Amino acid sequence: MGEAFAGRIEGKKAMLWGILAQSIPDIDFIASFWLDTPSNLLAHRGFTHSILFGVIMALLLAKVAERWHRPHNISYISWVLFFGVTIMTHIFLDGFNSYGVGWLEPFSHSRISFNIIYVADPFFSIAPGIALIALLWLKQKDKKRNFWWKFGLYTCFLYLGYCTVNKTYINKEVKQLLVKQHIKYTHYFTTPAPLQNWLWYVVAGNDSGYYVGYRSVFDRSNQIKLEYFPRNTYLTGTVNDVKKVNQLILFSQQFYTIEKKQDTILFNDLRFGQVIGWQNPKEDFAFHYYLQPDIDNTLVVQRGRFAKWDIHSMLSLVRRIRGN
Repeated sequence: MGEAFAGRIEGKKAMLWGILAQSIPDIDFIASFWLDTPSNLLAHRGFTHSILFGVIMALLLAKVAERWHRPHNISYISWVLFFGVTIMTHIFLDGFNSYGVGWLEPFSHSRISFNIIYVADPFFSIAPGIALIALLWLKQKDKKRNFWWKFGLYTCFLYLGYCTVNKTYINKEVKQLLVKQHIKYTHYFTTPAPLQNWLWYVVAGNDSGYYVGYRSVFDRSNQIKLEYFPRNTYLTGTVNDVKKVNQLILFSQQFYTIEKKQDTILFNDLRFGQVIGWQNPKEDFAFHYYLQPDIDNTLVVQRGRFAKWDIHSMLSLVRRIRGN
């Protein structure tokens, strides 16, 4: 995006401004140094991912860049538009995965999650990655640069559109199957399983518990296999720190279960999927927070994401994507 805006004028320095603008919303990682884990989970992708923050930062960065590069023929308004579009693109794309984004902070604390693309989908990132390498290699006046920035931008947004089509198709199929299998629900979502967009993770249920399963866009079966997980809300009565529990429930957007494993009590946020659930329907959830005893929960979001992954689980993922 930096190259598209000012590459011909500012050369590769324009890409540095693009990198800065794209990264600035994630400045909220600093909060992790003084907040406990539940508070930090709610703070991340909060105000710094809001539309208001994007507008403020676009105005400030534009002022700095406009003065830094004088003399030039780029107007202040042009700089504002560049930084605004670049920052808003980051904020916009973050709403397409399962974590949730506070677009309307501080006026509303609701989080937006479209659950359309996995947070680290290599098929989304590969085109802009190749384009970046090409732009770093080519000279400033090379006419091929125009092709590469278009390739990097257009390809990833075309892929995002393709993912949206997959999401629409999966939702239609899954809802029909849930009706056919007489499964009633008040809470429901689908989101891609890790690293791709063809196998989708399904959660449907109510305040008592949730049915969890997987559906591939290539599936032809007229049934969906689901595993039931009770919510076990009563277990919160055995936990001393009620504030943390309430924060975790708020963060999970009601998609949670609580379970007791031997001498530990776990809080599971279902939105982040299971470790290798396509292989074992009773598998642990990737996001599990130790409510009791007090075990280190600093890396709670990442702790279980790729646990138990090996060549066999990867092959089973490919087989499951192919459908049944």
